[in-house]
Amino acid sequence: MNIFRTKDVSLGRTEMRRHLKLWDLILLGIGAMVGTGIFTITGTAAATLAGPSLVVSIVISALCVSLSALFFAEFASRVPATGGAYSYLYAILGELPAWIAGWLTIMEFMTAISGVASGWAAYFKGLLSNYGISMPQVLNGTFNPEQGTYIDLLPILVLALVTGLVLLNSKAALRFNSLLVVLKFSALALFILVGIWHIKPENWTNFAPFGFGQIYGGSTGIMAGASLMFFGFLGFESISMAVDEIQSPQKNIPRGIVLSLSIVTILYALVTLVLTGIVHYSKLNVDDAVAFSLRSIGIGWAANYVSLIAILTLITVCISMTYALSRMIYSLARDGRLLPQSFKQLSKTSRVPKNATILTGVASAIAAGIFPLASIAAFLNICTLAYLILLAYGIIKLRKEKGMPKEGEFKTPLVPLLPILSILICVSFMLQYSLDTWIAFGIALVVGLVIYFTYGFRHSTLAEEE
Repeated sequence: MNIFRTKDVSLGRTEMRRHLKLWDLILLGIGAMVGTGIFTITGTAAATLAGPSLVVSIVISALCVSLSALFFAEFASRVPATGGAYSYLYAILGELPAWIAGWLTIMEFMTAISGVASGWAAYFKGLLSNYGISMPQVLNGTFNPEQGTYIDLLPILVLALVTGLVLLNSKAALRFNSLLVVLKFSALALFILVGIWHIKPENWTNFAPFGFGQIYGGSTGIMAGASLMFFGFLGFESISMAVDEIQSPQKNIPRGIVLSLSIVTILYALVTLVLTGIVHYSKLNVDDAVAFSLRSIGIGWAANYVSLIAILTLITVCISMTYALSRMIYSLARDGRLLPQSFKQLSKTSRVPKNATILTGVASAIAAGIFPLASIAAFLNICTLAYLILLAYGIIKLRKEKGMPKEGEFKTPLVPLLPILSILICVSFMLQYSLDTWIAFGIALVVGLVIYFTYGFRHSTLAEEE
């Protein structure tokens, strides 16, 4: 029973259309990353974990993500395959580690889509309440009979819309995504340009009120803030999952990842500095921190614009991640047959993986309608950090087995030093989370292993060859 059998799943040809350029990839990455993290979590993290020093937390979190982005970039140029970390590890570490990475990626993206849809619904409900409009109680919240709520209908409706857009064709979905990304930038640019004139330096005086925190096992401080802000960068790996549709993927995937990540890091840092400069950090524990800060200085028109754009543009994260997750499921069904073959079917006209896309939409909608947003953020992070540890180890083994990258391929510097550093940072972030999060993570791993040993191992293409 060889659970570490390897398979090179890179493709020279593809049934999908190669039409995505570098600009499409940059917007895809930004669309996936800039959303709930910048509009909501920056305020919560500043108020409860790090204060104005959250900007340092962002830099530390960006460092962790940047290291992983380097590994993604080298794998993407040397093993150009759809499926992201799953495909890369299948070729280097073997089937079981690849399946675990794939399963954790599915958990990450599905809960991220659900969480963002729930966040969008909260913003939209707030807008409706200003006009005296509200949903019926039974359809106005996640499952909680004591409160009279059974299902949250609005996030389900928005995910039905997103699924329909992604099913049309990837180019149309990404064009719509690009338009919303531009609107998102306009709102954040307005916030920075207006807010910078109302900064009070005294709000930064107690720069690190919670201290640095602990490297391992902390609950507050800069490190705890970095662990939470990691959520804000999730989605950067969605670029590598679109390899089948990218022109010159060996060059454009590394460029798309590095450029989109750099832009997002600068944007997060600027917004955080202005946010904590306008309003004292202790007042920022609100769901709409950016708009709240503008209202607090009497600029209601700008706050209303930011709120409206936030409602519209949170959809971009759902589009980007639905797009990426459907390709992940498609890859698992096609390359290794670790999932049923029906999920590799492409639509006849638009050539998109229709069943994988529908599964993504349905599963995410169910989760968004039943489970509260607060219960999934830490689970989402810990799943991502776990497979990034596997990826860091994979880059070390890739160099050991395949040697240095060839001319024209992306080269991660300082291997194995940087992969080891990445592993240590990821472990540090994981140990910031509570026991409940670890229990949920353990249950998810067990479910994934049960699926693999009861279905995936027996139906694998490698099993058939053996």
